[in-house]
Amino acid sequence: MGFSFQKQATCSHTKARAGVFSTPHGIVETPRFMPVGTLANVKTVAPDQLRATGAQMILANTYHLHLQPGEGIVAAAGGLHRFMGWDGPILTDSGGFQVFSLSEMRSITEAGVQFKSPRDGQIINLTPERSMQIQNALGADVIMAFDECPPYPAEREAVKLATDRTYRWLERCVAAHQRLDQALFPIVQGGVYLDLRQQAAAAIAQLDTPGYAIGGVSVGEPAELIEKIVTATTPLLPDDKPRYLMGVGTHREMVQAIAAGIDLFDCVIPTRLARHGAALVQGDRWNLKNNRFREDFTPLDETCPCYTCQTFSRAYLSHLLHARELLAFTLISIHNITELVNFTQRIRDAILGDRFTTEFAHWLNKQEEE
Repeated sequence: MGFSFQKQATCSHTKARAGVFSTPHGIVETPRFMPVGTLANVKTVAPDQLRATGAQMILANTYHLHLQPGEGIVAAAGGLHRFMGWDGPILTDSGGFQVFSLSEMRSITEAGVQFKSPRDGQIINLTPERSMQIQNALGADVIMAFDECPPYPAEREAVKLATDRTYRWLERCVAAHQRLDQALFPIVQGGVYLDLRQQAAAAIAQLDTPGYAIGGVSVGEPAELIEKIVTATTPLLPDDKPRYLMGVGTHREMVQAIAAGIDLFDCVIPTRLARHGAALVQGDRWNLKNNRFREDFTPLDETCPCYTCQTFSRAYLSHLLHARELLAFTLISIHNITELVNFTQRIRDAILGDRFTTEFAHWLNKQEEE
C-alpha cells in the first residue's frame, strides 16, 4: 500500500539510474543519501534543520529503540513519525547489524540471537518474529528483514552458514510481517564470496518485495572488495525496485555503487565526523581544530547552500570546537549531511542529463582511499 518505484532515466555508459521511490509518507528521489537517526534522532540536528539539508528519508534502529524507550512507548505516541516529529519517510534497521557490532555480547542459534544489554546486562532475545513485531510497532515506512551480518574476515563456511540462515530468517520475517503500510526489504549477505552473494541475490530476487538491500559490506573489508561485491551483486536484484546499500556513505563508494545500479545509502559518517570536529568539504575531510582555521573568516564551503556555510565562518566553527561548545556539533552536522545529500542530488541531476560518467569521472576512476 503506497509503495512504488519509477525509473526516470538511466546512464548510457553505466547501470546508474535516477528514479522516484514513493512511500506512504512521501517520495524519495533516487539516488539518495539517508541520514541515520539511531534512537529516533539524527544526533544534534532537529527535524526542521534536517529537512533543510535536503534529506528526504532517514533511519532509526530496532534494537536500540527496543532498549530505549521501548516500542510500546513509540507506538503509544502514534509511531516513529509523530514521536520524533519527522513527517517524511523512515526506514528501520532490523537489529541485524547489532549481530555484527555487538558480537562480544550475543550468541546465535537457529531460533535467533540472544543479546546481553550493554545498558543493564538484561538478556534480550531477538528473533525474526520479534524483530517484525518491534518494527511493526515502531511504524516506519520501510522495515528490514532480520539477518546475520558476518564479520570480515571470516571463513567461507561460516559465511555460508550465516547466509543460508539469513534466508531462512527472511522466510520467517515474511510470515510474521503484519502491516501492509510497511515495506519489508530482504537483505543480501554473503561476505566477500561472490558466489554466495550471487546465490543469495538470486534467491531473494524471486520474492515480490517492494525493495531489496545489500548488507554486510563496509564491515572492515578494503574499498576495492566493497566495489567488487556491489558490482557483482546489484544487477542480480530486480530492476524495477529500489536497491539499498546498507552502511555506505563515502563519496567514492557511493559513486561506484550508483554506477552499479544502487539507489539508496545510509551511514553515520556525517554526524560522527562532526562530533570529532571534522567537516566534509567536496569529498575531503577537514579537521577544524587545526590552527589554520583559527583566523580563516571564509565560509566552510562557499558553494554549499547549508545554513552553516551561509551564516558562519571557519574561524567561528574552530572557536566553538576549541571552546567545547555543543553548537559546533550541530552546525558541522548540518553541513556534513547537506554535503552528502547534495552530492547524491548532483549525481541524480547528472544521470537525468546523461552526464554522470563525465561529471563524476574523478570518483569513478579514483583508486586510492579518500
